[in-house]
Amino acid sequence: MTNKPPQKIRLIGGNYKRTPLPVPLVPGLRPTSSRLRETLFNWLGQTMQGWRVLDAFAGTGALGLEAASRGAVHVTLLEQNTQLVAQLSQTVLRLGATQVEVHKTDAIKWMADFLHQPKEKYFDLILLDPPFDKNLFLPALHQATKCLSPHGLVYLESPHAWQMAHIHDNGNNDHILPTGLIIKRYACAGAVHIHLLQHETIQA
Repeated sequence: MTNKPPQKIRLIGGNYKRTPLPVPLVPGLRPTSSRLRETLFNWLGQTMQGWRVLDAFAGTGALGLEAASRGAVHVTLLEQNTQLVAQLSQTVLRLGATQVEVHKTDAIKWMADFLHQPKEKYFDLILLDPPFDKNLFLPALHQATKCLSPHGLVYLESPHAWQMAHIHDNGNNDHILPTGLIIKRYACAGAVHIHLLQHETIQA
């Protein structure tokens, strides 16, 4: 029997706590569970005052709106699906979340183009939860790293664990992080692996 996605999920903390987010029947849509969101924001701390956040594959907006709820000063949501973009825009309007902007765009191209922006606009947190069947993990990581502030963090959600190149020793695992990224935190819930990454030059 196929598990159906929930019809709605709720934000779990901050100013918008308990706000429902609809989960439409869009192929490949897989909202981050409340359990994993709780883990992530425990890692980050419960307040994100002053943070600039990019949710590159926004979907329902659960991750990016959770950051906005917890005080992020600016949140950018990127999404390609027309139905989801319309829903995100309606949710942002309903919340009065003027610190959140929504773009209908290809996330990897948008991040590549963002490199021309001033350094002060780079992101303190980039959230990456691409469709699991599209093989976008490495392209997304490469572009996200270039948009990250010096002390910034990348959250990566995937169906497998990633490793750092310098601890990879058996030659059998293809899931190696791009040079310059290291793992700060890692957890797994069922078939979903979550990673908190940072620049290699920053101490964990």
